[in-house]
Amino acid sequence: MLGTLVPVLACALIAFSIGSNDTSNAFGICVGAGIITFRRAVYLLGVLVFLGALLQGRNVMRTVGKELVAVNLKILFVSLLVSAIVIIVANWKRLPVSSHQAIIGSLVGSGLALGSTVRLDTLLRIVESWILSPLGSLVIAIVVYRVMESVFRRMPVFEVERLLRILLLMNGMIIAYNTGANELSTALGPIVCSGILSPLQAVSLGTLTLWFGAFMLSERVVETVGKGITTLDAFTGFSAQFSAGVSVYIFTLLGMPVSTTYCIIGGIMGVGILKGVETVRTDLLKRILASWILTPLTTFSICYLIAMLI
Repeated sequence: MLGTLVPVLACALIAFSIGSNDTSNAFGICVGAGIITFRRAVYLLGVLVFLGALLQGRNVMRTVGKELVAVNLKILFVSLLVSAIVIIVANWKRLPVSSHQAIIGSLVGSGLALGSTVRLDTLLRIVESWILSPLGSLVIAIVVYRVMESVFRRMPVFEVERLLRILLLMNGMIIAYNTGANELSTALGPIVCSGILSPLQAVSLGTLTLWFGAFMLSERVVETVGKGITTLDAFTGFSAQFSAGVSVYIFTLLGMPVSTTYCIIGGIMGVGILKGVETVRTDLLKRILASWILTPLTTFSICYLIAMLI
């Protein structure tokens, strides 16, 4: 009983953490611009996350829960518990960490230590996706920003503002849908593919805890991120968000777990390059790159050592 309960609770904690920290990816700009209230944004987030995970989350679930590592209860117990603890501690310490990378690193580490089959080809495809998804977002953001500049230059200011508000809300809905189809599905994949919960049970539990995390803890993050981005440049925010939504959706169709946050950063970098390389903060990029490398290595090492002790 304990062997199945702990992985389920760990998945719930990961989903709670995603909701409390990543809601700003979807509706931060909309809330900051006054397009939608925080409360309405959270309710809309819950509906779209549920639909995304239920309708298009199975490809990612299968990749993480079946094709990467042949999981058993010991692997689930160690990997998901360690992932949950690392993600929660990192969020508490305000350290940038990707839930995808934490989960993948944990699964591979515990799988290797416990003698399970780890498919190297699947792991390499996942790592390639971590690299290509923000690069794809960067390219898309450059194209979108150029097109927007050309189109909006010919329109009256009030029409531009009205259209931009609509587009920003649509962007937020796309990101929220992707959060369910990719980010939440990454956390749920192992317990679904191992048969502990059915897809509907897992998606319902994950959506509920994600929504609760968003409702309880994300308001300050949402308003800070949203107002910061829109004050600086609404076009930049739209271009980065839209490009991230497209990039994440493409990799979701391929069944690859990728980070919406990193894709948004890639989009912001793309627009920053258009404005001039000097506008890109190299110190921030170094921190992000360090986190990108250290997160999977840390969870891999911890899980490997714990599993070896077991």
